[in-house]
Amino acid sequence: METTSSELLHSSDFEPYLNQVFQIRFTVEITLPAELINVTEIPGYTTVDRKPFSILFRTAQKTEYFRQSVCILQHPVKGEVPVFLVPLGLDEEGMRYEAVFS
Repeated sequence: METTSSELLHSSDFEPYLNQVFQIRFTVEITLPAELINVTEIPGYTTVDRKPFSILFRTAQKTEYFRQSVCILQHPVKGEVPVFLVPLGLDEEGMRYEAVFS
């Protein structure tokens, strides 16, 4: 599977996959399915050519979560993307994780 550099990504790279399932490799041993539930452009100044944006995933975890770390997003079309994911907490369906691209 091809790896995509996170510096080359834009919000438009994720918008077509909204509400689709990615695999998140949290550790070498643990990969969980996660739904992409939100893609948001962030207003503000940046020195890079893209607008800052965030992506939000939800896993089915109800009682545990993984600490913030670099994880690998896996998608059949997008390939593998290393991202820094931060747990945001539970909602009614599971644990939410966010990656911000500034």
